[in-house]
Amino acid sequence: MTAPPGGVMTDEVGTITGDLSMEPRVGPDGQVTLRVQYRGADEWYTVTGAGVKVPDPADDEAVERAERQLLDRFAG
Repeated sequence: MTAPPGGVMTDEVGTITGDLSMEPRVGPDGQVTLRVQYRGADEWYTVTGAGVKVPDPADDEAVERAERQLLDRFAG
């Protein structure tokens, strides 16, 4: 994806712009977060405010819904 006007705010380095890759990740506590990286880079950054808690991280359907929600909201 290409970053929207104004870029994507990250927790680690602030705003990033340009061609980006996004990836949702689920932690063992059920927190689903969205990460972003410059396309082709090794470093990933957490998108600020892009987190959704699911009650059971083993519930694949709930995790997929949370991932879609985050991608739609931040990549859409």
